[in-house]
Amino acid sequence: MQEGVLWVQGEAYPLRNISHVGQRVLEVDKGAAWKQFIRRALLCVIVGAIAAAIFGNIAGFLAVVVFGLLVWQLVKTLSRPPVYGLVLNTSGIQRDAVWSLDHSEIETLVFEITKAIGRPDSGPVTINIKEAVMGDQIKQYGAGAIGLAQHSGSGDIRGGGR
Repeated sequence: MQEGVLWVQGEAYPLRNISHVGQRVLEVDKGAAWKQFIRRALLCVIVGAIAAAIFGNIAGFLAVVVFGLLVWQLVKTLSRPPVYGLVLNTSGIQRDAVWSLDHSEIETLVFEITKAIGRPDSGPVTINIKEAVMGDQIKQYGAGAIGLAQHSGSGDIRGGGR
């Protein structure tokens, strides 16, 4: 923060315009993931059994392969780490976020930004996010979530006083 301005990548936020700094966490809804898996697995077993009775061993083999893919998808979903975010609101309508896999990085950012808002004459501070999450890597969290969770912030965050 230099001269009372917070820089996130190429975006400048005057400290006097920042109305809220908060934290968010995105976690996999494990209950919903299990429910979806059970529904799909039951459908796979029923359709596979009917298809195997009608078409023979090839259909049964395909049902086993599909079931294996369902198990792989469940394991992949359940093993996603939580993603932590810093959300920045301004007195206008602008909102920005920085996402990281490291909770302590986000806590440090919140602390430093809050400190700079309270003491805008403090010295410049530069914080590099090492575990930044870029773009649309987070595809689905929660029951029935559709679409992509996107953000525009990552990388270096610089800040300080005047």
